[in-house]
Amino acid sequence: MSQTPGAPVGRFAPSTTGPAHAGTLLSALLCWLDARSREGRVWLRLEDLDPERCRPEHAEALPRDLAWLGLEWDGVCLQSSRRADHEAALDRLASEGRLYPCACSRRQVREAGLPAPDGGFRYPNTCRTRRLPEGGWRASDEPLRVRLTAGEVHVTDESGVALRGDPAQESGDPVVRRRDGAVAYHLASVVDDAALGVTRVVRGRDLAPSTVTQVALGGLLGLPRPAYRHHLLLLEDSGGKLAKLHGSLPIERLRERHDAASLCGALAHAAGLLPGPEPTTPEELLGAFDWERVASVDRVFDVAGVRRSSAAR
Repeated sequence: MSQTPGAPVGRFAPSTTGPAHAGTLLSALLCWLDARSREGRVWLRLEDLDPERCRPEHAEALPRDLAWLGLEWDGVCLQSSRRADHEAALDRLASEGRLYPCACSRRQVREAGLPAPDGGFRYPNTCRTRRLPEGGWRASDEPLRVRLTAGEVHVTDESGVALRGDPAQESGDPVVRRRDGAVAYHLASVVDDAALGVTRVVRGRDLAPSTVTQVALGGLLGLPRPAYRHHLLLLEDSGGKLAKLHGSLPIERLRERHDAASLCGALAHAAGLLPGPEPTTPEELLGAFDWERVASVDRVFDVAGVRRSSAAR
């Protein structure tokens, strides 16, 4: 597909902590449709920085599984290959006196009992007055946090939701490098979005609470702010988020039961793009794609209700 010079750039950025499931596929489909409907480019960025949970076999499988559904990308990026840019960002934050080592454990933060907008616990900025060791941030064996500027951040989501808050106070200064040396999610995400030229971030609404923190961090680094759109989530019958941590069927099981066209149609129907779960492809959905047709509320996804299409398709 030809793309207009200067057109938007999107990205789909799944973690490599497990196999794709229906929620993964829906988010990938909506991100792809958003970019392609604007004659834009779209990256697949595999977030593989967590040494405890990420697995190379999932990084290998995700592009293959998304291609099976009919999704192609303008480029594939392993986040672990971007270490030099991540360290450059840490150098900049350190030079501006923004980094500090944190001696607080997760248990201590949890026991403080201060709620955060994402449903977790707010870090009470306990170690804010601490300084980096003489050798700089590389010489620290403790987690590193960034001292955010106090003040409210305003972000208007394209879905109409106003995301606003003071992340320094409501969530606390975020970790930007973990104790094990891995660069943390917020820093890697904003640095990599800027490096890839991302202008549109389309993702599930479960990530919406992180937006103001990421915008604040991007501002400290002088990075451009992308447009944000947070979409519906697929739910299990229990009402919980459809996710691998909740026992959702991995794509290997889905592929045993359903072909790509049927599963794509079921996902499109769940999102409100089709009146029924008829078999289709991402390309066939593209011509009529419009966010006004996408459901604004989370929906239960009935995996058992997906039917394999005829062999003729």
